[in-house]
Amino acid sequence: MTGAPDDIKRVGILGSGIMGAGLAEVAARAGYDVVVRSRSQATADALVASIDKGLTKSIERGKATEEDKAAILGRITATDHLGGVADCDLVIESVVEDLQVKLDLFAELEQIVKPGGILATNTSTLPVVELAMVTKRPELVCGIHFFNPAPAMKLVEVIRPITASDATIATAMAFAAACGKDAVEVQDRAGFIVNALLFPYLNNAVRLWEQGTASKESIDTAMKGGCNFPMGPFALLDLVGLDTSLAILDALYDEFRDANYAAVPTLRRMVTAGRLGRKTKLGFYQY
Repeated sequence: MTGAPDDIKRVGILGSGIMGAGLAEVAARAGYDVVVRSRSQATADALVASIDKGLTKSIERGKATEEDKAAILGRITATDHLGGVADCDLVIESVVEDLQVKLDLFAELEQIVKPGGILATNTSTLPVVELAMVTKRPELVCGIHFFNPAPAMKLVEVIRPITASDATIATAMAFAAACGKDAVEVQDRAGFIVNALLFPYLNNAVRLWEQGTASKESIDTAMKGGCNFPMGPFALLDLVGLDTSLAILDALYDEFRDANYAAVPTLRRMVTAGRLGRKTKLGFYQY
């Protein structure tokens, strides 16, 4: 099984968005059998089709072969039934970044997933301990935070709530390593490492623009050229999604009450107007 930890053989993925598809591809590439669950069979099938399309592009770029594609797709099963993940050794949820939705989901998973199965969240900000405490296996709950797009991004944050066992964290770290990722262990605090540092920067970039210091295009150009970042803050906000960005800032502010985490008015108003970035074709830029 291409280096995969022996105690994980079957991985469940919950969520059919871009991240769900990325997680399924990453796990299948690493040799795991993967069950992807979406709320409808149509969206589950669409997820597999998107993975197929991405793998075809990889073949065209010379980064994969037809044999690779067949093997990866052969390890992925798509379903609309939550019970499909019952026999998984590890289940990772990647549903909407809403605490109540995730709490309800973890309570359901507790009833469905076999004893000993690890329940993990891909949340980028929310408190993992709260998810752990709606289960009867808090020692088996952790965060495994992949970054988007999961097949390309090397970092994984493994989040340790105070309830998690050392064995659970060690297994999560080994899983991430088997997927070819650079795993870092992080304590269960809002934003973890990356978002706790990244979102004050993004928020202050919008504040700088609000104050008339420079145009958003100039700010993006300055941060790419001056800091060697691959994209500027406004382009990155559009990529992440302004609604997701606002939710992360609100969660950070709720925990730390630091003014750097208080979302600037423009960001909140753009979300209210439905200008969410690339996913709506309009954010700080038009797509």
